[in-house]
Amino acid sequence: MARYTCSFILSIPIHHLQPLLVELLQDCNLDVQYSTLDYIMAREIVGTVSYSKMVTVEIFIDKSTATETETRMSIVIKNQELPLQLDNHCRQVFEYIKQAIEESRHWHLIESLAG
Repeated sequence: MARYTCSFILSIPIHHLQPLLVELLQDCNLDVQYSTLDYIMAREIVGTVSYSKMVTVEIFIDKSTATETETRMSIVIKNQELPLQLDNHCRQVFEYIKQAIEESRHWHLIESLAG
């Protein structure tokens, strides 16, 4: 199973972040299946890739450390594909979403740490 993670610190109030992340994921052609103030789950649209390559994106927003100006969050991007190649489908989607978050005009990126 391929799995990629990244943590971010963004300059944005927590109550503004969640709806903007939902919009960002939809703009990345993902179907948001579940969303709360501190958690979002989205998947690739069925039929775009084989089932084993279909990517799931989970975003965890840290409410406990959020301030009026800063919010921490983590993303986990995974699928059932074995990561036999470095440049696999899950990795490509991970890099695409990570870049979309880092370059979004809706917030200022303070820190990004890929794991």
